[in-house]
Amino acid sequence: MGKNSFCFSCDNKRYHTFDYEMKRLFGHKVVKIPLDAGFTCPNLDGSKGTGGCTYCGSRGAGEFAGKGGTLAEQFEDGKRTLSRKWPFAQYFAYFQAHSNTYAPVSRLRSLFEEAISFDGVKGLCVATRPDLLPPGVLDLLEELNRRTFLTVELGLQTVHDRTAERINRCHSFAEFLKGYSALTERGIRACVHLINGLPGETREMMLETAEQVAALSPWGIKIHMLHILKGTKLAEEYGKFPYQLPELEEYAALVCDQLEKFAPETVVERITGDGPKDRVIAPLWTLRKREVLAAIDKEFVRRESFQGSRCALAAGRLELPKIL
Repeated sequence: MGKNSFCFSCDNKRYHTFDYEMKRLFGHKVVKIPLDAGFTCPNLDGSKGTGGCTYCGSRGAGEFAGKGGTLAEQFEDGKRTLSRKWPFAQYFAYFQAHSNTYAPVSRLRSLFEEAISFDGVKGLCVATRPDLLPPGVLDLLEELNRRTFLTVELGLQTVHDRTAERINRCHSFAEFLKGYSALTERGIRACVHLINGLPGETREMMLETAEQVAALSPWGIKIHMLHILKGTKLAEEYGKFPYQLPELEEYAALVCDQLEKFAPETVVERITGDGPKDRVIAPLWTLRKREVLAAIDKEFVRRESFQGSRCALAAGRLELPKIL
C-alpha cells in the first residue's frame, strides 16, 4: 500500500471516519442505537405531499431502527445486540425513523430528555428534514447542544431540485440551505445526507452535489448508494422503466472523487449502506458492504489520494503526519 499521509486517521483509512472522531473526542468507541419514536413526515401526511420519498419504505430511513416498544425498551434491545460486538462501547441515542423534529416542542423535549438519561448515553443524534426546524425546535436543539453532544442529520440527497421533485422530497435546495444555516448559526453540528444513483442523475450531477455541500464545510456527511427496495414507489417505476445504476467500481471511484472535495475536518459518517437483504432489488452489490468499503480504500491507494486532496480548504495541510 502507498503511504497514507491523511492527517485524520489512526488506521489505513484515507477519510475522516466517524469511529476515528469518536475515539479522538471520547477516548473510546461510541456507537449509535437507532430509535423509532413514532414520527411521520410532511410528504407522507399530506401537509406537503403524500406517498413519502419514492425510495423510502414504510419506516422511512429507519429500516433498522427499534421495532416496537417504548424508547427505553428499544434502547436496551439495541444495547444487547451491539454489546456482543463492542462490549466496551458507549452510545448515542439515535432518533432515526422518519422526521424527528416533526412534533410539538413539548413532545420533542420529553423524548430527547428521556433518551439522554439512558445509561451509557454520551449524546444525541436527531435525523430530520431541513424544512422542519422552526424557531422553537431550534431553541430546544441549541439548549441540548450546550448540555450534551448533539448532531442533527439533515436529509438533502441532491442539490438538484428537478431530481428532488422526481423523488417527492417536497423541499428545495434553497430550503435546505436555510435549515442548514439556522443550525450552524447556533453552533449545532449538522451531518448532511447524500444519495448517489438517484433516477435521472448523471455522474456530473452527483459530483456537483458533493461540490456544493463541501463548500458549506459541514461537520459531517453521509454518502450512500441508492437502494431500490421492494414495495416502494421507486421499485414500481424501476420495474416499468429500469435505468442504469453504477457498478461497484464506478461507485468506488465516484465516492473517492466526492470525498476529495470535502475538507479533511469533515467527519464521514457513512460511505455506503446496506438495505434489508430480503427487500433490495438493485443494485445487489450494495449487500456486500465489506467489499464496497474495500473497493473505496483500494481506489484511494491506487490514486495515492485521500479526503480533501482536491479541496481548497485543505491547502497546506495535505502532508501532515498521521495522528495516532
